[in-house]
Amino acid sequence: MTGTIHAPEDDTLHDGMSDDGLDAQGLHKPFTITPGQRQIRSFVLRQGRFTEAQQRAFDTLWPRFGVDYAPDERGGAPRDLDALFAARPAPVVLEIGFGNGEALRFAARQDPSRNYIGVEVHAPGVGRLLNWLAEDGSDHVRLFRHDAVEVLEREIADGALDEVRIYFPDPWHKKRHNKRRLVQPAFAALLARKLRTGGRLHLATDWADYAEHMWDVLDAAPGLRNVAGPRGAVPRPDWRPQTHFETRGQKLGHGVWDLLYTRTDAPLPAPDVHD
Repeated sequence: MTGTIHAPEDDTLHDGMSDDGLDAQGLHKPFTITPGQRQIRSFVLRQGRFTEAQQRAFDTLWPRFGVDYAPDERGGAPRDLDALFAARPAPVVLEIGFGNGEALRFAARQDPSRNYIGVEVHAPGVGRLLNWLAEDGSDHVRLFRHDAVEVLEREIADGALDEVRIYFPDPWHKKRHNKRRLVQPAFAALLARKLRTGGRLHLATDWADYAEHMWDVLDAAPGLRNVAGPRGAVPRPDWRPQTHFETRGQKLGHGVWDLLYTRTDAPLPAPDVHD
C-alpha cells in the first residue's frame, strides 16, 4: 500500500519525467501534460528500483491485468466496467495509490465476489502486484498506472463504484506543501459523484495532522456521512491488513486513523468545470 513519501525541501518539485515523456523505468508518463498549464499533483515520481521481474511483468502481464488510460479513444465516454471485467458483473472497489499492492492483493483473495481496480503511478509497485495477481489467478483485478484524479474524472462513470479505498496517502506534512494533499474539497466532491448511493469511502493515515485535514474536508462534503460521527474514526476493519510498518509504528506509540464514510442520497452540487 502507499507509504509516506516526504516532499523535497524546496517548492520546486520535479515530476520525474524525461524530456521525451518517459519515466526512470522507460515507461510512458502516468499523467496528462497540458501545455502552458502547471498542474498541482499529489505525487512525485521516484526513481525506485525496477527489477527484471517487474519489467517482465509489464511486458507479459499488462495485457491481462493492465488498463491503458485512453478516454479519448471512447470519445470521452466513461469506460464500461462490466466489459472491463469480461462481462463479470459485480460491485467494483477502487483503491487509489496501492503502493506495492499488499492491501489490494489481500482484498482480492479474501473477497473474490467483488471486482477490483487499483490505481498507482509508481512502476515498481505495479510490477510487483502484476506478478502477485498472476500467481493468485486474480482475474477480477485490473490496474491503471495513471493519475487517480484523471482516472476518476474520465474513466469512471458517476455512481459506478461500490467502494473507494485510500490507504496512507502522502501527508505532504510541510505547510507550504499542504496544497498537494490528495484529499481536498474538489476531490471529495469527485469521489461522492463516483460512489453509488450507499457506497463506502475508507481512508487510513498515520499522520494526526492529515487525519484532522481529512475530517475538515470530508465531514463537510455534500453526499458523504462519517460512519463514526463528526471527526470520528473506526477501528481498523478486517478488510484492511495491518502492515509491518504500521505494527512497528504502533509499538512506538504512533497512531493510525481509519476514517469511514458512506455515500448518502443527498443531492450533489453540479461538478466544477475543472473536475
